[in-house]
Amino acid sequence: MSENTEVIVLGAGIGGLTLALSLHQAGIACRVYEAVAELRPLGVGINLLPHATRELSELGLLPALDAIGVRTQESVFFNSHGQLVFREAAGIAAGYDWPQYSIHRGDLHAALLAATLERLGPGSVVCGHRCTGVEQDASGVTARFAAPGGAALPGVRGAVAVGCDGIHSALRRQLYPNEGPPRYSGINMWRGTAKHKPFLSGASMVRAGWLDLGKMVIYPIRDNVDAEGNQLVNWVAEIHAPQPAQQDWSRPGKLEDFLPAFVDWHFDWLDVPALIRSSDAILEYPMVDQEPLPKWTHGRLTLLGDAAHPMVPRGSNGAGQAIIDARYLAGALRRFGVGAQALEDYDGVRVKATTHVVLTNRSNPPDTILREVFERTGGKRFDRLDEIVTQAELQAISDNYKRATGFDPDALKARASFL
Repeated sequence: MSENTEVIVLGAGIGGLTLALSLHQAGIACRVYEAVAELRPLGVGINLLPHATRELSELGLLPALDAIGVRTQESVFFNSHGQLVFREAAGIAAGYDWPQYSIHRGDLHAALLAATLERLGPGSVVCGHRCTGVEQDASGVTARFAAPGGAALPGVRGAVAVGCDGIHSALRRQLYPNEGPPRYSGINMWRGTAKHKPFLSGASMVRAGWLDLGKMVIYPIRDNVDAEGNQLVNWVAEIHAPQPAQQDWSRPGKLEDFLPAFVDWHFDWLDVPALIRSSDAILEYPMVDQEPLPKWTHGRLTLLGDAAHPMVPRGSNGAGQAIIDARYLAGALRRFGVGAQALEDYDGVRVKATTHVVLTNRSNPPDTILREVFERTGGKRFDRLDEIVTQAELQAISDNYKRATGFDPDALKARASFL
């Protein structure tokens, strides 16, 4: 038996590493245990909204993000004919005190891992430890682990344990063994990255089309990736589908399953099918979430990030909410001490907040702007958009999402630091 880590962090993803860095900042000892034998870059692009980058700024990580990501300047919406529907500034350009980043998930993860190993030491992240269960008693918890081959490893004793182990969380499964499968939204998505010359502002996050005919999300995630000044551009294609794809982030996708929906998307600002065809690899994944849990904390055990609140990726908010979870939890542990009271405080605040985000992502994410225009135009070209829907109506959709998910600029500036 290994003695004694104050906080046992299960999972070395974005949420788990942000928690480790935040606990270190708060003066609380921790160690991170990760199932895979070696951490490698996974996924494609994600967006970090200002409420998340505020937290990373407080950890001193903005220089690292500037070195690897793109500061998003604007969010723009087009219909499937390439006609501009709505445009608004993003990040610093929108009056926030913190930027918005478009970034490769693997690059963000590598930056968090490097900072963790530098600040907490080389033994702070332990790979090849798959959690098989956590026991608790009056004085602490004991986490059980297995090696990649299945052999049992020595248990680890700590004061509390936090499940940051993603959508297939072992701790969530232990706490809710009868929960059932994920909820399928009726939408499958295909994702990829491709080298491309800068388009629009060179730092634009584009949403285009609508799900009845096909929807795209496109944005650059790395600048100057070659001698020609190309960017690495992330794209996501979404289509209604009766059956979900396999829930595996590394599952390869096939062009023929989705490209026909976008084959005519040749716009003056971007040739979408050419972008897709030039991608090195394509991944397929279903848009799924889970019904929000009534409680994450059970005594000295709690959940964080995707383990706590998996959500459909329609508001650029999944990684951001995990980062905010981590920061709030570290603050609670500093205020109340490392024990059940801090976990209950965290539970009381973050369950309610993220439940609202999960449900809003289902019904009224920023993409609702595209749905509104599609329904009013029947998916056809328009001559004068303001005769169909006003910019004020579309702005209200965007503003409502900001308020619902915690990054309204005035409220974000006014909020005290979690730590």
